[in-house]
Order: sequence, then C-alpha cells, then structure tokens
Amino acid sequence: MPGRKIVIAHLRELHAYRVLIQSLVVRDLKVRYRGSVLGFLWTFLNPLLLMATYGLVFSVYMRNGMENYTPFLLTGLLPWSWFASSLLMGATSIVEGGGLIKKVFFPLQILPTVTVLANTVNFLLSLPLLFLLFFVFRVKIGWASLALFPVMVIQLLLTMGLVLIVSALTPRYRDLSQLLSNLLMLWFFLSPVLYPASQIPEQFRFTLILNPMASPLIAYQDGLFYNRLPHWRALGGTGLVAAMVYLIGIRVFDRFKGSFAEEV
Repeated sequence: MPGRKIVIAHLRELHAYRVLIQSLVVRDLKVRYRGSVLGFLWTFLNPLLLMATYGLVFSVYMRNGMENYTPFLLTGLLPWSWFASSLLMGATSIVEGGGLIKKVFFPLQILPTVTVLANTVNFLLSLPLLFLLFFVFRVKIGWASLALFPVMVIQLLLTMGLVLIVSALTPRYRDLSQLLSNLLMLWFFLSPVLYPASQIPEQFRFTLILNPMASPLIAYQDGLFYNRLPHWRALGGTGLVAAMVYLIGIRVFDRFKGSFAEEV
C-alpha cells in the first residue's frame, strides 16, 4: 500500500474506534493505581516525589544557586515524565495486549495510542501541582503560558511516532524495552531538564539541535517559568521532525503488525 494511503487508513481507523480508545484510556487510568492505598493521588505524588529527590540533590547537596530552582525543575520534569513514561509503557503495549490481540479483531495501533493518551491525561492532571508550586514560590504565570498548546501538540506527535516504532519492534526484539530504559536515562541527562540550556557549554550546544525533546522542554520553561514566548523557529523545526517521526512510526507499525499475533 502506498505511503499516503497507509497514513490515511491508520488515522481513519483511529477515528472510527475513538469510543473504544476513550474507554480504554479511562480503564488504563483506573487500573494503573488499583489496589494501592492512595490510588489516584499517585498521579500527583509521583512527580512530587521525583521533584523532591532531584531538588534535594541539586539544591541542597550540590548547592545549585539558581533562584526558584524547584519550580524550574518541575517545569521540565513533568513533560519529560510524560514523554519517557509513554515510551517505556508503549514499548510493551503490544506484548502485554497479546491475549486481546489473539481473541478480538481491532486496529492494533489502538494499544500504543491508548498508552500515550493515558499518559497525556496524567500529564494534564499533574499541571495543577506545578501551578500550586509556582504560587508557593511566587513565580508569576503570564500570557506566554497560553503559547504552550502547540508545544504540547508537537510533543504528542513526536511521542506517538516514537511509541509506534518501539511498540512494533519490541514483540520481535524483546531486548529493546530494556535498552530503551537505559537510553532514556542518557537522553534525560542530555536534555535541559535539570539545568537551563544556557548552562550547556558552547561547544556542546549543537546537541540541542540534534535532540528533538530539547526545543519543547525549553519552550515549556520559556512559557511557564520565564513568562516569555517560545522560540517559534526552533519549535517549527521540531514540529516538522515530529511530523516525520509520526509518519515513519505509522509505516514501521504497518510493516510489522502482521506478525504480532505470532510473536506475542
């Protein structure tokens, strides 16, 4: 099937099964913390504990002198957690849905899509925590924060494309999920989450161009923490990359999906 038809067919199937996707996203969010004492509160506690850990290390032990470092840290940490969690959980979405794949006919791209959308909802629900922290530290939220909607769309597109790729490859190459967690750790430390991009030495600034998550992360920090508009040119370039990654993801998924039932 020609590339354009594959993409159109992929999107049409998602639209046709939108009610099922919505139901699975709700179920995913309910199941995620089922049986735990605090339940849905973990949506807020997880980023809070992560922020506390990094805040302790970089503000107290390493004595980072940056003013309002804790809200700055959470500004980058929340979108990164959305991205990394989607990739890690999406990579195994086909394998874990093996029982369903063998019993019921449905478009298989629904499984990784549900994983990404559930993490997107989780990200949106954690934003009030960030705004509360801004209030406590007296960080003003201005009009520039409204510019973040296209940033989230770009990140969603990039994440969806990468998740389609890793979810399609993992049933055949099971080591990929283990490798992915280590790659994401390296990617995390190379991304401007724990530090502002301005602290990266001049000779290594080129890595920001090579890192498709760098521009969205900087845009979150610009719009929310610094109250200034994102760098639209850099963001536009990342948007094109994200669109290409999504198209590649659809092609890769379509290439491997015929063998999922045998490999899961």
